[in-house]
Amino acid sequence: MTVAEPTTDGSYRDRIAAVEPGGNEFIAEADRHGKPHQLFWTWTSPNLEFATIFVGMLAVLAFGMSFWQAVVGIAVGTGLGAIAHYFLSARGPLHGVPQMVLGRMAFGFKGNALPAGLMSVTAGVGWFATNSVSGAFALSTLFGFSPLIGLIIIVLLQTGFAFFGHNLVQAFERWSFPVLAVVFLAASVAIFTHADLSAAAPTGGVGGLGGFLLTVGTAFGYAAGWTPYAADYTRYLPSTVSTAATGLYASAGLFLSCFVLEVVGAASVTTGEANLGDPTGSFTSELPSLLAKATLLAIAIGAIAANSINIYSGAMAFVTIGIKLPHHIARALVTVFFGVAGFAIAWWALPDAAHSYEAFLLVIAYWIGPWLGVVFADQYLRRGQAIAGYLYDRSYANWGGLLSFAAGLVVSVLLFCNQEIFSGYIVRVVPQLGDITFFVGFLIAGASYLVLCRSKIAAEREAV
Repeated sequence: MTVAEPTTDGSYRDRIAAVEPGGNEFIAEADRHGKPHQLFWTWTSPNLEFATIFVGMLAVLAFGMSFWQAVVGIAVGTGLGAIAHYFLSARGPLHGVPQMVLGRMAFGFKGNALPAGLMSVTAGVGWFATNSVSGAFALSTLFGFSPLIGLIIIVLLQTGFAFFGHNLVQAFERWSFPVLAVVFLAASVAIFTHADLSAAAPTGGVGGLGGFLLTVGTAFGYAAGWTPYAADYTRYLPSTVSTAATGLYASAGLFLSCFVLEVVGAASVTTGEANLGDPTGSFTSELPSLLAKATLLAIAIGAIAANSINIYSGAMAFVTIGIKLPHHIARALVTVFFGVAGFAIAWWALPDAAHSYEAFLLVIAYWIGPWLGVVFADQYLRRGQAIAGYLYDRSYANWGGLLSFAAGLVVSVLLFCNQEIFSGYIVRVVPQLGDITFFVGFLIAGASYLVLCRSKIAAEREAV
């Protein structure tokens, strides 16, 4: 059975100072607006923040890479994440629905509740808390009040933007882009003027192949962490826009912002002054006083830019799980809930932010790897197939997708996970592998889906 898609009514359009109505409905042509090039700053602004810089700092300080080794690892991990973002962003104008609604084809309506729930937690709570902490520390250092006060300010602002919804979030990314770009460009130049790019890798880190693969993993985890949101910010584009341009602008903004600032982070620790105990303070301490203050303010603005997207899409994913809420308040109501939950987690993480962030980046990649494997395998098998009638059909099932996802996730974690609380069975024997959980999960899940679901999808094609 297929069902008609619930659609928007054309009243929202490009209004900025209005609460976005509804939840995850199909975007009617009357509400479509914008051009693909706008996606460049949509995906640049949220990555012009300290959390991005910290990925590069981890590569050197925690994973034992030299600067140039870190650059290569960052390029590989970020590039892989940007490629995935390209293909998923391009689907938004075609189908007019959020990313997690599209996921119902690969997992079925009920089965999709698992990845949608995981995204709700990682985006609406995990990423929300992580970025809130960096913004809170920046405001604390800049104005001299406690990090908790800074956290309250950050959370209130970013939750407010997300509460209003898509158009205000997109507008804030556009408004913040020039400010963030200028400040971080100036800070980057200042960092490179006294960085020692030929410095040897520091002692005490992981080092070797393991350290390199951890660098790739964290860079991939950071960039790919945006992929479950990709279509959320392209679904309002007119259906006639170029899908290639849509994917290109979205992925270019993501890649350039992540790669450049992560490389700056790696360069900043080559002076020997940085430490993971106070990463924000140690980074800005290398800058002239006025620029340091401007950078701290930019870090706070960047955190708000990132979390406006995180909490908006986290709430969107939660609505997609299938819980019935009044359509006119569903997304906005859930946004407030995640704002409160994210604040609580961020408050808890304040004392040990650096350690929590390193683990969080890898854990995100653990589930996104197999999720991407299933989604891309499904996209490949369904190429050219009309899917509109299935997206809101509560009876539509595809348990092969959920089984493939679970197989990729469980097997990859059991064998290759490299965390303090658990090390995979193969990693225990070959520790120099570092952590390749996300790659293995992607391959196992994708291959499993191709085997398990090929005949089902072929039958659906014939039935149409």
